[in-house]
Amino acid sequence: MQLQLVRHLWGMDGTYAELFPRIKAQGYAAIETGLPEPEQASHFQSLLQEHDLGYIPQIFTSGDSLKEHLTTFRQQVEQAARLQPEKINCHSGKDLWSLDQSLHFYREALKIEADAGIAVAHETHRGRVFFYPGITVQILERLEGLKLCCDLSHWVCVCERLIDDQLDVVRLCASRCIHLHARVGYEEGPQVPDPRAPEYLPYVEAHERWWSIIWNEQERQGMQISTLTPEYGPPGYLHTLPYTQEPVADLEAICNWQAQREADLFARRQH
Repeated sequence: MQLQLVRHLWGMDGTYAELFPRIKAQGYAAIETGLPEPEQASHFQSLLQEHDLGYIPQIFTSGDSLKEHLTTFRQQVEQAARLQPEKINCHSGKDLWSLDQSLHFYREALKIEADAGIAVAHETHRGRVFFYPGITVQILERLEGLKLCCDLSHWVCVCERLIDDQLDVVRLCASRCIHLHARVGYEEGPQVPDPRAPEYLPYVEAHERWWSIIWNEQERQGMQISTLTPEYGPPGYLHTLPYTQEPVADLEAICNWQAQREADLFARRQH
């Protein structure tokens, strides 16, 4: 199995034409970002081909009702499929839905995914259906074909602890994981101020234990390529100093550091 590093455009300033060669030069094989505007789609695809970059669209369901969430899901999946992506990552549903509502949504979402012919990963994310382990387990146990993007930093924040006491849940999620967001969270937030700082090493190593479980399961299933995005975010996620709002760390440096660290860890486990 090979590891494919993916760079999210979140927090990056510049045009596609400016960003894509820079991302490629930094060793990434694909980008992850929202859908381009329709009038930019052709130019977007041409630049991906020019720089030999894959694409994972990030889509977001929205609306006041379950029906509206399904409608926006279908619209965005169909739009994404026209761009021939590797897979789709989705922030889906609402955290306030009941189990029955969530199951109804995902049953319909699986049909839409099958019609489109593109694998969809539903992200473990605060504010969404998979915001905490309990509901995630209940849904995965009932819907065999459902796939995940695992961003376990959110669960560390929601559960207010490192989730080593839930390794069975991590293993279940690993069995459905087709995309990984490698960001390190802590008890009070989904992003440590700077993962390179020695005080956050226990958090980095904990997340790496869980990511290794995912890699092992992906390899056991015969997956040829594992995709990983070091998805650190800009201010709002990235800590800033009071009054000046100066970021406490360089976002691009953090993303590249995490990507290289996980590439090295992945390479060591291959030997």
